[in-house]
Amino acid sequence: METVEWSEALLLDFAPMDTAHRTLVDLLAQAQSATDEALPTAWAALLAHMEEEFAEEDRWMRATRFASASNHLLQHHVVLNLLREGAAMARGGQLAPVREMASELAAWFIKHTQSMDAALALHMRRQDGPRSGQRDGVNHVKPG
Repeated sequence: METVEWSEALLLDFAPMDTAHRTLVDLLAQAQSATDEALPTAWAALLAHMEEEFAEEDRWMRATRFASASNHLLQHHVVLNLLREGAAMARGGQLAPVREMASELAAWFIKHTQSMDAALALHMRRQDGPRSGQRDGVNHVKPG
């Protein structure tokens, strides 16, 4: 089974993403080590976090007109749909496929972070970046 642990290789030097990714790694580890009884709840927590994280990244990409947004957004959409299917399977007691999904998610996450998210983090660092009081790290000042 593929697992993921937090390491320097996952750092992107963009605090909002790094924080969200650390949480994702923790939640994925919890899902992977969950008992059969706890797996549906652990999977639901992972899904909720990823929905929130992806929505924030999607807002950044749209707000800053990130050049590679379409491919990145598509990956988010596909992964969330698979995670939602996994949640339904877990609730229905089909745990083996969900455990396999967790392993595949670990492998995907490492690649996605080191490629697509790394490019987005670089792009965001070149923007105004997160300022004190900004929830999503995007400068929302309207052009005057």
